[in-house]
Amino acid sequence: MSNIDDVIIREVNPFNRINSKPMNFWEEPQKASLNVDSIHQEVINDVQEFLDLVVTDHRSRSVMIVGDPGSGKSHLLGRLKRTLNSQAFFVYILCDWADSNNIWRHILRYTVDSLIQIPDEQKESQLILWLKSLSAFTKRSLKQRIFNDNIWEFLLNDRQKFIKHLKDTYKTARIYNPDIFFGLLHDLTNPELYTLACEWLRGDSLSEESMQSLRVKQCIETEDEAKNILANFGRISKETKPIVLCFDNLDTMPKLSDTFLDIQPFFDVNTTIHGESLKNFLVIISIITNTLNIHQSRIQQADKAGIHKTIKLKAINLEQAEAIWAYLLSDLHQQASKSPESPIFPLSKQLLENSFPGKRTYPRNVINLGMIEYKKYKDDIRNNNQSDTTANNDGAEQRYGDSGSEDKTKQKKDNSEELIKAELQILWEREYKKNQEKIKKINLIGSSDLIRMLQEAVEMLQEQQLKSRLLTGRFASYSLIYQKLPQKNKIGIVWTEDANMNGFFHVMSACQRAIQQNNCHTLYLIRLGSVGQARLVGNQIYQQIFTGTNHIHIKPSLTSVHYLATYHSLVNSALSQELVIQGKVVNLQYLQSLMRSLKILNKCILLQDLGIVDKQQDYQNNEKRKTQDLRPVKDFLLNLVKTQNFMGVPTLIKNAVDQFPSVKENDVQLLIDMLCQEKRVEIINPKAKFQDKLICLIAK
Repeated sequence: MSNIDDVIIREVNPFNRINSKPMNFWEEPQKASLNVDSIHQEVINDVQEFLDLVVTDHRSRSVMIVGDPGSGKSHLLGRLKRTLNSQAFFVYILCDWADSNNIWRHILRYTVDSLIQIPDEQKESQLILWLKSLSAFTKRSLKQRIFNDNIWEFLLNDRQKFIKHLKDTYKTARIYNPDIFFGLLHDLTNPELYTLACEWLRGDSLSEESMQSLRVKQCIETEDEAKNILANFGRISKETKPIVLCFDNLDTMPKLSDTFLDIQPFFDVNTTIHGESLKNFLVIISIITNTLNIHQSRIQQADKAGIHKTIKLKAINLEQAEAIWAYLLSDLHQQASKSPESPIFPLSKQLLENSFPGKRTYPRNVINLGMIEYKKYKDDIRNNNQSDTTANNDGAEQRYGDSGSEDKTKQKKDNSEELIKAELQILWEREYKKNQEKIKKINLIGSSDLIRMLQEAVEMLQEQQLKSRLLTGRFASYSLIYQKLPQKNKIGIVWTEDANMNGFFHVMSACQRAIQQNNCHTLYLIRLGSVGQARLVGNQIYQQIFTGTNHIHIKPSLTSVHYLATYHSLVNSALSQELVIQGKVVNLQYLQSLMRSLKILNKCILLQDLGIVDKQQDYQNNEKRKTQDLRPVKDFLLNLVKTQNFMGVPTLIKNAVDQFPSVKENDVQLLIDMLCQEKRVEIINPKAKFQDKLICLIAK
């Protein structure tokens, strides 16, 4: 084993590994680094008390968690889920609905998406656990106990008896469309229908064939329908665990023309949960302190009364800060032949005391300080082990800031910008990989959300705000209008992946009206799904619009959606003041500037097809051939070395293979050799054993 300094030299800075963006606690395993029992324990106790009250009387309640950026709000939601999931079903809801006219549908979608997740130490989803725990299946009459001890198994074999049993059990609960809702619950127990039933419950637009399989005539299309389906979950679950709705990052919701958040409709929702007696819900709202202060006057007094308690997150003390450092450094200490005496080596308590004289701070500040000071120590090790001659030999690895004094300020600024870009690209690759794993079909994302993702990309690339919609009415949120400067012609875009042909007909009719009214010069329809059979009116209108005209139908690839979804997640992080790169909080304007400079979205085929960016034939051909493109791997290797300055070659290879599992280690080694040949990186000790080899950046 190596001594601790050797371990530090070859390993990645552990403080760089902390996710610097808000996380959906169901989609991403949360880092345990902030799980110091004493941090925010009083908040957990408060939430526990309200959860107990909901369990007791089934009346829904709302708690607001308020904290400054970096205080640990999103992480706290994840900790609440892990701590209390055995007592309640947890739902994560990011407040990034496309517009305020589809809040209930957005909430329902996120609710079902969370309920189909499998909790820790369980084998079945929250949704099935919720269904099995209903009083209709846990409380049996004497006759039922005599003739059939397991009523659940008995009813699964007969859909009509299942529906009748639930209707009889909950006849006083005011269930919305009970035959349909209870029928869908039965379909959840059928492996062949489970996925379709979940899609209907989350409000997806299903094809006619899928609806026939589920024995329903229509999908959830309105806000009122979505609200009532959500209410059904609470109304029949009085005898089971409550449902906790965690609303995170209100700063991602739509803005009004005056740049304020359109926040009142959200608080209308919270008030409705109480006013219309949506039973058995605990609502947790996470919001930035300044956001709440700015919008206080825009929230009606009656809606403020719907918040049963507001909890302010406190700063942590230095002992808690030290515990965070100790956890992050523990893996490095375990790799050393002899563990350091201090659990926070190479950092110190004195460093905390000097940096935070008030004895309190926020977790983000602790992590940022650790990252900076750890890097300084690592650089000192390298400098102490390297003579000045070696350091400047053949132009290899000239230390940042070692130039003449007249250039120091400019060089430091340029190097800082390069490090931010390098780390952003690493973060991009990680987020892109998550979206590849999460989004397996385009229609898993609602049409309104797809067009919003596209709008964010166009705003970034065209450097202009896009506020107008091409369509009006119900499908307005499926569309946008923009002008590609310096041209004056208006370009309309409509994106719909709704599988239902009746819905497609209405979208095509709306497109036809927009064209007749000269609302746009060119219309792009983005749709991967079917446009229907020739006998259908929707298809006939489609043919009129897109046959022999300047209007264009584009079939998007799943890869393009992964690009847009990844940028969308970074936008949400920036809006929430949670995107931290190299210790710097990146706002939306700075993110847009960085993305334009890096030209990452220029590789998105959909944006190329729309003419928003120039076509890059090599990427087009690569996507069509489905061949493996090693350029992202090569970029990842270089960016990781940039952020670390120097590190172990085996560590570099391992990180690349972890990020790109389909790439072989031999291919990674060849890419490293290529970077060396291009004089972008250098092996510091080429004659050393492989496990001891170090690689460094060659400064320009």
